[in-house]
Amino acid sequence: MKHISNIILTVTLLLSGLSVAAQPKNIPDSERQKWFKEMRDYKHNFLAKELDLSREQQRKFFPLYDEMEDQTNRLNQETRQLEEKVAKGETDATDIEYEKATEALFEQKCKEGEIEKAYMKKFQPILSKKQLFQLKGAERKFTRDIMKHHRRLRSAQRK
Repeated sequence: MKHISNIILTVTLLLSGLSVAAQPKNIPDSERQKWFKEMRDYKHNFLAKELDLSREQQRKFFPLYDEMEDQTNRLNQETRQLEEKVAKGETDATDIEYEKATEALFEQKCKEGEIEKAYMKKFQPILSKKQLFQLKGAERKFTRDIMKHHRRLRSAQRK
């Protein structure tokens, strides 16, 4: 049962850090940075359209939004590194190491929520109440669209 829980947590972490997880690992850093920039620009355009943001709102909102995403991505990366360190340790992990890694996995979502809640307050002067409400739905829609596109690409490659 613990193994299944760990798998579910891993999948959740990977999906929450989609921009990192979806990217191939064997490409040069310059290409990786280009990919991140393209993905971020695409997401900006997507959110601007979904939320019907004015140019002025975009100018103020996206630097803050990018800060928030950078913080949550760092948190996700640190959590994944700890998980990998324990899971792929050269020696058997101790119960204490498992316990600390498990706590980090479960606390990760709470910390991510705290980051998002803090930024929600920063977004309030920029976005209307309706736009702020629509933000999480637009983020989920963006992720669904990216996953759908990724599945189509994978199925086309298999043929």
